[in-house]
This record gives sequence, C-alpha cells and structure tokens, in this order.
Amino acid sequence: MKQLIKYAFLLISITTQAYAQDNLITNIASRKSVSLNGSWQYIADPYETGFYDYRYTELKESNPDAYWNTDVPSNKTEKKEHGYTDKYSLQVPGDWNHQKPEFLYYEGTLWYKKSFDVKKINTASRYFIYFGAVNYRADVYLNGKKLGMHIGGFTPFNFEIPAALLKENGNFLVVRVDNKRGADEVPTLNTDWWNYGGITRDVKLVEEPQTFIQDYFLQLKKPLVGKAPAARPEAEGWVKLNNWKHGEAVVISIPELKFKKRVVSANDSTALSFSLPKLQLWSPENPKLYRVVIATATDTVVDKIGFRTIQAAGKQVLLNGKPIFMRGICIHGEIPDEVRRAVGPQDARILLNRARELGCNMVRLAHYPHDEAMTRMTDSLGLLVWSEIPVYWTINFSNEAVLQKAKAQLKEMITRDHNKASVIIWSVGNETPISDTRTRFMHSLITTAKRLDSTRMISAALEVNYAALKSMNVIDDPLGQYVDVVSFNEYLGWYGGLPDQCRKANWSTPYNKPLFISETGADAKGGFHADSLTRFSEEYQEWYYKEQLDMLKRMPDNFVGISPWVLNDFRSPKRNNPLYQEGWNRKGLYDDKGNKKKAFYLLQSYYKEIKARDNRNK
Repeated sequence: MKQLIKYAFLLISITTQAYAQDNLITNIASRKSVSLNGSWQYIADPYETGFYDYRYTELKESNPDAYWNTDVPSNKTEKKEHGYTDKYSLQVPGDWNHQKPEFLYYEGTLWYKKSFDVKKINTASRYFIYFGAVNYRADVYLNGKKLGMHIGGFTPFNFEIPAALLKENGNFLVVRVDNKRGADEVPTLNTDWWNYGGITRDVKLVEEPQTFIQDYFLQLKKPLVGKAPAARPEAEGWVKLNNWKHGEAVVISIPELKFKKRVVSANDSTALSFSLPKLQLWSPENPKLYRVVIATATDTVVDKIGFRTIQAAGKQVLLNGKPIFMRGICIHGEIPDEVRRAVGPQDARILLNRARELGCNMVRLAHYPHDEAMTRMTDSLGLLVWSEIPVYWTINFSNEAVLQKAKAQLKEMITRDHNKASVIIWSVGNETPISDTRTRFMHSLITTAKRLDSTRMISAALEVNYAALKSMNVIDDPLGQYVDVVSFNEYLGWYGGLPDQCRKANWSTPYNKPLFISETGADAKGGFHADSLTRFSEEYQEWYYKEQLDMLKRMPDNFVGISPWVLNDFRSPKRNNPLYQEGWNRKGLYDDKGNKKKAFYLLQSYYKEIKARDNRNK
C-alpha cells in the first residue's frame, strides 16, 4: 500500500509541476503580442547555487540569494552573491553553445534575465508568457514569483501571469534553463546529436481578452478507405474557448470561398461540421492555403489552412484519394555552416530549399519537433512532413513517469501543428528495441496520438534484424500491427558489410500496410576523395547510394517512399574519428560547410526519375 501511495504521489507531482498548465495557445503568430527576443543577461550556474542551498534543498521563493530574485541590494549592508550584467549576455532565441566558446560542450544550468516594460496594461485583458521551446527544463519567474515549470526541449508552452504581478515599468523575467541529460527523461542520456541548450525559440508576452480562442482544429473529414474526397468535401473540427461563457457564438469564415458559418457553443469545445464547395485541395503540386477567420464577440484569430485528406489504404498511401510516393530526406534542426540550432523562417528556408533542390516532396523532421517556422513553410512550399517526438533508442520504457513525459511532448507537438496540411505523419519514436514493455509503451503513445488526431497517419522508425544467411529481411516488429505505415531504418553496407550486400537483399513485412524506409545512409567527409572502398570518402558514400538505389528496384509493391539519412552533416559527440568525423555525423548529403557531396547527385537523379514516372501515371 505504501508503494501505491508513493507512486500516486509521483504521478500527481509530475502533473502539477512539470506540466503545470494545460492551456497551450496555438497560432501564436496571430495573437496580440510583444516580442521578448533579443539580448538576455545570464549567469552560468553549474553548481545550481541559485536554485538550491548548501544542503541541496530548493530555495524558498523569498530567499534573496535565489537567482530569480532581484540582484539589486536594498542598501549597502545587504549581501548579494549574484548579479546580472550586460557583460554576460546571450541572444534569444538561440542556443548557448555556439554563442560563447566556453559553452561549446556545456550541459548544465544557465539563468536568463530579461528586463522589460509594458506601454500600457489593459486591466480588462489577460497576459501570458509564451515560449516556443526551451531545452530542456525551464523554471520561469516574473518579478520574483514563479509562474511554473516545463519539461521538454522542443515543444511550446505558456504561463498565465497573475493580474497583480505584471507592471508597466521595471519587469524582470528570469528563466532557469537546465539541459542536463537524464536517464528518465525524453530523450534519454544517449543520443546521436548534440544537446544544444538554451532558450532556442521565440519568447512573447501575449495579451488576450478574458474569453479567448485558445485552440481550434479544422480538417477535411477522412473519406472511406480508398475513396477520394467528395465533390463538396466535408470539413470538421472544433473551437476551444478559454473561460467559455454559456451561449457564446463562434463564427467561421473563409472569404475566398464566400463561406461563413455561425455556431453557438454548448461548452468550452464547440464542434464544427460543414461542406466546402469549390475547394482546391492542398498537395505538393498545388499547396493551396485559404485564409480562415475564427471570431467570437471578443476575439478573432486568422490562419492560413490547407485542406487535404491523407490515409494508409492497404498497400498505399493516398493523398486526396490518389497514391503518392514520398521522395524524402531526414533533416536535423541545425544549421551546420554556423554550428548552431536552427530557428526562425530564414533558417527554415535554407533547410527546405536544400531539400527541394534534391527533388524531395517530403521531409522527415528528426528526431524531435522542429521550429514552427518549418511547418508553416512546408505548408506554403508543398512539402509533406513526418513530425516526431524524441522517444529515441533505449529510454526507460518501464517507468510510468517517462511515459507521461512522452505523452506530454506528443500532445504539445500535435496541438501546435494539427492545422498544418503538410504534416501527414505523427511519429512516436525512433529505433526502439523490441520487448513487451517497450511495445506496450509505444502502443500507448499511438493510442494517444490517434485520440488527439484521427485525420493523420501514425508511425515510428523501426529497427531491423538483418537476415544472416538468407536474402529476405523481414520487418516483423510487433509494433507494426498498430502503426499505419511500417517504417524502418536500414544501413546495409555501412553498419556491417559493404554496399554490395544490397545486391542480394530483399525486404518484406507480414503486415498488409505501406512500407517506408525512414533512414539509410553512409558517412563521408566532404572533400575527402579516394577509391570507393575507402571508408569516409565521398566515393564510398556514392557507391553506397548506388547500391541502395539499385536495391529499391526490387522493393515489394507496398513500398511507398524513402527518407535517407540525412540532409546535412550535424554535430554529434558520439562520432570521434579524428580524421573524418571530429565530433560530426558525416552522413549528410551536404557537408558542414554547405557543399554538396557526390551522393547528392545520385539521389537527385533518382528522385527526378520517380517524379517523371509518377507524372506519367497520373
């Protein structure tokens, strides 16, 4: 009984502290807000002196030695052992690792402080602090009072500011950021990418009316399996009001379609259902977006939404009722040319234009949710998206607290992007080793994802047990019975053997579902040339891709696409060959200076052939 009580208390603690508010405001770009980006002062605190006392007990909120409290002495006798100054400042959004040489490999705690004024506080409004992402744990304080804490390095969160706390002059916002890896975190201790720390995405002060449109969901109703959308497609969804009042009216309008519908809400979540005549469907060839206006008596939100259907039907993936082959590439949220975390529209355009030049119609955003600028831009450019939470390798699948952390990140990812037409796959993880415990864990995530959004496909990148003596490699992971697309990572010719192993390799799965190669690739140091047998040469990587692409000609008829690993070289402390890696994963088709490797042109040519074939078959 004591153990059960202890376990229940743990779950309550997780819910009330780590995920203190369940009111994520979506489409933040459409809200009335003030940017808090720019220069923030910081204190490096590897011993966490500003958070714990010398007995390693969390400091009381009023303790003057706590780093969230003012650093200005009230008089000359007051002892202050911390201080913020412009001498020590960092740019937000941005990781700390690339901004200061001493932080190149730093993992630990930094305190950020931003002072700001509010021109005029509207006493009829409510105010929120919004963060696009902070890696990994964020404790947020305003004017010495704690607003809350969030765990998870790649998803957005916000906290409401108590009415009496915000001032017109002299506000100071302090954020304790801790990016230390943990055995019971998501992701866990071991990853194959660099753990960039900091306030890595936008920070905003958001103003809302007392009752406001917190979230909404508007997509086409999924047709019967194998059927194209109707001539007058049915849209459905909901609008969620914060501080809902009985009888509140919600008006949905799409001016270009001359469409307007008024619905009276019966509770805080108002269901929507209506037909949309003369609708142009969103697709990579025609990424049509409509201006959608959602309004109440006190609030208006404007968005650009594309309408399309996506589903797995037997052995095919159907976009708007028609089979599609996904010409993909995996992308890390990193700008290797500048050795930093990617942030904002400019970085998104750099990464996505490289994918488009390769000939892609799809990107796998690995291994975590990327900046929202990426998914907004994939909507406008017409690139399909696989979006993933960092349930990666061997996390603690037996720990209920870890499962709740994964579900929280899954919910935040889906909530932020559930109106993005380009997002077609929610992925619940990558290369998780098979066991009954792991399968129950992953199945729970899949069930959660389908409950949150039934309009998209669910998948995960599965591992492969390669056939030792036989030519047939079978993807029979028990998780395959729950996903919509059977996706797998394979590296024949890089991890074990040489690329010519592909000549005798064949692939199958016992599941009557679409089959997708979610990763394949080989390292090559850009500019290093040798014969094709020399590892880490561009010629070896080129040979690898030649054999892989020849193998794809023998794939079964449920093969629906591929997203090779990876678009760009990226930082990874696991990769320590002193000649060819030097702390970089070199599987990119672009090197860390932005130069194309020889394998780029092979894949580009293959994608051109596939595109021409698909155009002939239309």
